[in-house]
Amino acid sequence: MAMKQHKVRSLLGIVAVLVLGGSVLAAGMMMNRSMARHHQGMMGGIPEPYRDMRNPLPRTREIVAQGQELFQANCAACHGPRGYGDGPAGKALSPPPANLNRLMKMRMMARDNYLIWTLSEGGKAFQTAMPAFKETLSEEERWKIIWFLRTL
Repeated sequence: MAMKQHKVRSLLGIVAVLVLGGSVLAAGMMMNRSMARHHQGMMGGIPEPYRDMRNPLPRTREIVAQGQELFQANCAACHGPRGYGDGPAGKALSPPPANLNRLMKMRMMARDNYLIWTLSEGGKAFQTAMPAFKETLSEEERWKIIWFLRTL
C-alpha cells in the first residue's frame, strides 16, 4: 500500500510540475528552464551556503515597503511591477522572466532558503538571464525583497 501511495504521489508531482510551468518539448519532453531551479530544489535540495538560511528580518510595513522599492529598482524591468514576468526588458528574453506572482503561490516559495538562493545566484546555472544579485545587493536588501515577494 505504501509503495502504491508513493507512486501516486510521484505521478501527481510530475503532473503538477507540467501543469504549473513545465513545457513539453517535442524533442525530449524536457522541463522549461524556469522550472529547472524548482526541480533542483525539490529533488536535489538547496545548495550550501543557502541550505539553512532563514530571513532574519522582521516582517514590518517598513521592511516590506523597502523591499518593494528594491524590487521596483532591480527586478521590475524584467518581472514587471507586480511580478507577472511582463516587464519591458523581459520581453526580449528567452526564456522569459518567471511569473513571480504565480510562483509565489507554490509551496517551494514558502522556503526562505530557496528564495535567497534564487536572488543571490541568479539564473546562470539554469541558462536564464537573471543576474546574481549577491554581487550588487546586500544580503539584507535581498531579504527585504523576499518580504515584498510574499505580498504578491
